[in-house]
Amino acid sequence: MKPIEFTTRTSSDGVLERDFVVDDVPGVLWSAETGPTGPLVLLGHGGGTHKRAAAMSGRAHKLVLDGGLSAVTLDAPAHGDRPRSAYDEEQVEIMQRLMAAGDPVGPVVEEYNADIARRAVPEWRATLDALQRLPEIGAGPVGYFGLNMGTAIGIPLVAAEPRIAAAVFGVFWHDSVAPAAKEITVPLEFVMQWDDEHIPREQGLALFDAFGSTQKTLHANAGRHKEVPRFESDSATRFFVRHLLS
Repeated sequence: MKPIEFTTRTSSDGVLERDFVVDDVPGVLWSAETGPTGPLVLLGHGGGTHKRAAAMSGRAHKLVLDGGLSAVTLDAPAHGDRPRSAYDEEQVEIMQRLMAAGDPVGPVVEEYNADIARRAVPEWRATLDALQRLPEIGAGPVGYFGLNMGTAIGIPLVAAEPRIAAAVFGVFWHDSVAPAAKEITVPLEFVMQWDDEHIPREQGLALFDAFGSTQKTLHANAGRHKEVPRFESDSATRFFVRHLLS
C-alpha cells in the first residue's frame, strides 16, 4: 500500500488541517495545532456532499477544540474531487427525479449507497492503516461519526473494523444495512428525525433496534430530513470523549 501523501497544510483557530491522498483517495486530517493529538474519529459525509462540506469541517473543529480529539474524512466514491461513472450519474439522476416528484426514494438510495459502501469500506480501512503509521496518530481506539450516506458506509465499516470502538449513526433506512448492524456491538448513539419526509419513522426505529450493541442511545428530534439539530454534534463529541479518552 502507498504511504499517505500530504498535499496542503493550513491552520485556523488552533486547528491544523492537512489535505492528503492515500491510493488516489483524497481526504482531510484535522488535529490540534499544538500539543498532543487525541484519538481519531472518522467522519463520513452525506450523499451529494464532500470532505470539506460545512458539516464535516464544523464537526471536525468541535471534536478537536472541545473534545481534544482528531478527525479525518474522505471524499466518498463519486463525490467531491472523485469522478462519477455512468452508473453514478444515472443513479443520481433517478434520485433527483424521484425527490422532485415527491415519490419514495428509499429503495433507490439504499441500493446505490450500498454500492458506494462496497467501494468505500476498503478505502477507509487502508486510510486508517496509513494514518496509524504516523507517529502523531499511532494505534489506539478509533471512533466513527456519519449520518445519511455516512451511516450507509459506516455500518459495514464498523462491523468489519475491530479498531473502531464507538460510533454515531443516523438518518437512514433499515433494510439494506440491518444485517451488518446486527454484528455491531460497540457503544453507539443513533439520530433520527421524527418528521423525516423520506425515511418512515418505523424504518429509523427498526434500524436502532437492529444494532447488536447493549450500550446504545436513541436521539429522536422533531423536524424533517435535513433538520438534524446542531447540538447533536455537541452530544457526539461528549460521547467520543467518554468512550475514546476515558
